[in-house]
Amino acid sequence: MPIIQGGMGVRVSLSSLASAVSNEGGLGVIAAVGLGEEGSDEKRDYETRSREAFIEIIRDTRKLTANPFGVNIMCALTNYDDLVDAAQQESVDVIISGAGLPLRLPSLIKNNRTKLVPIVSSARATQIICATWQRRYKRLPDAIVVEGPLAGGHLGYSRAELADEKNVFLDNIVREVLAVTRGFENNKLRIPVIAAGGIFDGKDIARVIRLGAAGVQMATRFVCTDECDVSPKYKDLYLSCSPDDIVVIDSPVGMPGRVIRNEFVKRISKGERIDFSCEYQCLATCDARKVNYCIAKALMYAYRGELDKGFAMCGSNAYRIKKIVPVKELFAELVGEARAALEE
Repeated sequence: MPIIQGGMGVRVSLSSLASAVSNEGGLGVIAAVGLGEEGSDEKRDYETRSREAFIEIIRDTRKLTANPFGVNIMCALTNYDDLVDAAQQESVDVIISGAGLPLRLPSLIKNNRTKLVPIVSSARATQIICATWQRRYKRLPDAIVVEGPLAGGHLGYSRAELADEKNVFLDNIVREVLAVTRGFENNKLRIPVIAAGGIFDGKDIARVIRLGAAGVQMATRFVCTDECDVSPKYKDLYLSCSPDDIVVIDSPVGMPGRVIRNEFVKRISKGERIDFSCEYQCLATCDARKVNYCIAKALMYAYRGELDKGFAMCGSNAYRIKKIVPVKELFAELVGEARAALEE
């Protein structure tokens, strides 16, 4: 099925969710970010804990599915190279990489098996990645995820672009990216383009496939599934939120982020500093002396259900989710709707 489950950190998409998606014929994805933050061990540094936890989750996923699955590794991570190395050593099928341009990614790969899939938000970023990879490494992306402005989590757009709904529209960006990728394709090579950001139902899937997309990446819909690893309180936020509760905030990652507003979000949005010490130094783009909260800790608390100390990230359509369902049921709904729409 042409459905990729988007990688959701911190610990939102782990082995349970990723394996369930892959078992239904989609591509389940583990998020590599935020795996070394859980617990502390003075005998092992953050990078070691992060790598070990990542490998453990990859192996757990492989026990639960015989089908391919992927990992999402953010470019902004300070231990990016190490996590990429761990993924390829564990023979992960696909590495998806965003939150920055993964221009060096092919140089870190020592085999021809692992598929490399950048996340982009514009035709310009697509051109830069394809041209750079072709020139430096004599290879091109195995696919490209095009993430529109309605996506959840960290967004590759400025505040002004996010406010310009008329001109910054997923379908337009998909068309523009397809024009770029076709310029790099030949008789032997195709670069599948995967549409993401605001894809909610089967009709959306059918719409972007008609545009020329090879498939979709969806994350928000998979939060409210039985198999998603987060606290029930996290899922309850999705079920109870309204459109007005879904807001964009500034993240220590250095990018805007879409979240569900709660008291914690109100505090940080006013500029209040949430006291923290930085044990991780997990983000290359974060200066702990200047930011007013630690996003790693905020998201870890949210994963645990301690939402007075953190927040839930989400896509713009999170308010449309009304119930928690098994992944199998969600897939049947999406595929049925998409097939019906494509047959019209």
